[in-house]
Amino acid sequence: QVHVVESGGGLVQPGGSLRLSCRFSGIFFRLSTMAWHRQAPGKQRELIAKFIGDTETDYQDDVKGRFTIEKDYDNMTLYLQMNNLKPEDTAVYYCQVWGTTIWGQGIQVTVSS
Repeated sequence: QVHVVESGGGLVQPGGSLRLSCRFSGIFFRLSTMAWHRQAPGKQRELIAKFIGDTETDYQDDVKGRFTIEKDYDNMTLYLQMNNLKPEDTAVYYCQVWGTTIWGQGIQVTVSS
């Protein structure tokens, strides 16, 4: 049975950092392509980062150089390290096993002074 638990969101000041986590069970984690998406208020959900297979990563231009997507194979956990956060990063963030209906429950990130 597939199980996904997201954690790590919250309120942070501009310029601050947060680390989001998605712990998976019941999937073949190592070779699965994983993704992070976000949905800001009044906007469509958008893809912001992908971890493709075992090694390759890709980022949306808005987050490139500030966000890092990582896989912890031992703990079957996907991370999104977010640095130099901006108010426009405020959104609900979702992890996903790419190409499937396996999504995290969503977690709120608010960047505000």
